[in-house]
Amino acid sequence: MEVHPLGVEHLSVPTESMIQLRAVEKVYRTGRVEFPALRGVDLDVDAGEFVAIVGPSGSGKSTILNVISGIDRPTAGEVTVAGHDLHQLDEEELAIWRGEQVGIVFQFFQLLPTLTARENVMLPLDFASIGSVRERSDRAAELLARVGLGDRLDHFPAELSGGEQQRVAIARALACDPSILVADEPTGNLDTDTADEMFAVLDTVNGDGTTVVYVTHDRRLADRAHRVVSIRDGQVVGDDRR
Repeated sequence: MEVHPLGVEHLSVPTESMIQLRAVEKVYRTGRVEFPALRGVDLDVDAGEFVAIVGPSGSGKSTILNVISGIDRPTAGEVTVAGHDLHQLDEEELAIWRGEQVGIVFQFFQLLPTLTARENVMLPLDFASIGSVRERSDRAAELLARVGLGDRLDHFPAELSGGEQQRVAIARALACDPSILVADEPTGNLDTDTADEMFAVLDTVNGDGTTVVYVTHDRRLADRAHRVVSIRDGQVVGDDRR
C-alpha cells in the first residue's frame, strides 16, 4: 500500500506499463453519422515516462487522452491504466479510480471563477473527502507554492494571468497525488515565454515521479519530451524515444 500525502492509503500502482492500449477503437456517432476517431491503437507507456502526443487536428490525439483517463470508453479494444482494466469498472468505480489515479489539465483551465486559487485546488480533495478542511487547505497551499504561486493563494481566477491560471489548473490536477498527469494542449492559449514556463512545471512534476502524457500542436515543445508519439487518422504512425 502507498500512503496519500494526507494520510489516506490507496492501492499501489505498477512500476512498469502504467498505460496499456490494445487494439483500441473509438467511434463517435451523431444520429446516423459515424466518425472513427481511433482505429486499432496499440500503445504502452511505462511509469515515469514523459510523453508528447502530436498530430494534425482531428487525428485522435485528445481521444487517446480521454480513453486513458476514462472520460471516454473505447468502442472496442482494452485499456489498462495503473493496474486497472477500465472496461471492468462501472461509472461510479471509474469516477473514484480517476479521482485517485489521474490528474487532468485542460487547455482552457476550467477554474471556477467564484473560488480562489486555493479553493480551486482544494476541490478534488473536497470531492474525495480526503483529510480535514485544514489539511486540504494546507495541501492546496503546498501545491500552489510548488508551481510558483505561493503568493497568489487567495486570488480569484480573474486576478491571475493566463499562465498563472494554468499553474492553478496543474496544482489542482496534482491535489490527490495522482500517478498519471494528462494534459490536453496545456500551453495552447499561452504565449511562447509562458508556455516554456508551463513546460518547466510539467518537467518538474515528471521529475518527481509522475507519469506525464500531454497533447500539443507545438512541435518545439513536443521535442522537449522524452518520447514523441505521432498520431494520424486515428492510428499511431510514429514513436520516437529520446
